[in-house]
Amino acid sequence: MGKEQVSELIKAGVHFGHLTRKWNPNMSPYIYMERNGIHIINLYKTVAKLEEASNALKKIASSGRKILFVATKKQAKDIVSESSKKINMPYITERWPGGMLTNFVTIRKAVKKMSSIDRMKQDGTFNSLSKKEKLQIGRLREKLEKNLGSISNMTRLPGAIFIVDILREKIAVKEAQKLNIPIFAMVDTNSDPRGIDYVIPANDDASKSISKILEHVGSAIQEGLEERNSGKDKEETQDKEAKAVVEETPVEEAVAEEAPAEKTVVEETPVEEVVAEEAPAEEKETKKKSKKAKK
Repeated sequence: MGKEQVSELIKAGVHFGHLTRKWNPNMSPYIYMERNGIHIINLYKTVAKLEEASNALKKIASSGRKILFVATKKQAKDIVSESSKKINMPYITERWPGGMLTNFVTIRKAVKKMSSIDRMKQDGTFNSLSKKEKLQIGRLREKLEKNLGSISNMTRLPGAIFIVDILREKIAVKEAQKLNIPIFAMVDTNSDPRGIDYVIPANDDASKSISKILEHVGSAIQEGLEERNSGKDKEETQDKEAKAVVEETPVEEAVAEEAPAEKTVVEETPVEEVVAEEAPAEEKETKKKSKKAKK
């Protein structure tokens, strides 16, 4: 990765860290210098870590597993939701529901409740309820949609989790660590990178910085999804070719079975020749008998 990407990250303000008095000493390997009481992040390390994380996310996406994006801070909500929708991945931008990963079965029940309410509205059973019940169910549906609507398509635990600001999302980090789910995170100078599988040292407060990092990550995931789709297409074409070969083989076998019948006809022809050979011998005997009779 060259200077072009580093200059892009500088323009987005990815290099700005927190105040020096708020720093976490464990982030010292990723800090380049201090200026005006603010730590500056080493962008060459950011670029290297971003490439490493992008390659890992690409593999996860190509394997068909989901990647859960988590960002509940105000400046990251819209950016994360938009980028997740583009690549069709689940995301959490409201309050993190406790037990979202460790108690996933209960969360799935809440999601099913939401879908059952939708079915009630389609069937017409919702209209038969009283006014009070309609209001209660409507409020419940809105609440579920707000907190869990973005993960309604996530039928099993995600293959990885991407977090913006690990200090704010510490519960999500602990749950992922407990279940050994790989954690990808934007880590600022005030955070502890220990326990994070793929650290991306970057400014997690500026909206431009967040959007720049998510742009790179989203493109890597999109590539992984395209690879998976192209692989499926190849498998389908191979299956079709195999079926075509299987359908052609019985015709060849039928031709092979008909061939011996022709041979039998060829083998039978010598019998006719033997009969033809025997006929002159009988004629000779009749001639001899006629000569004797004349004498």
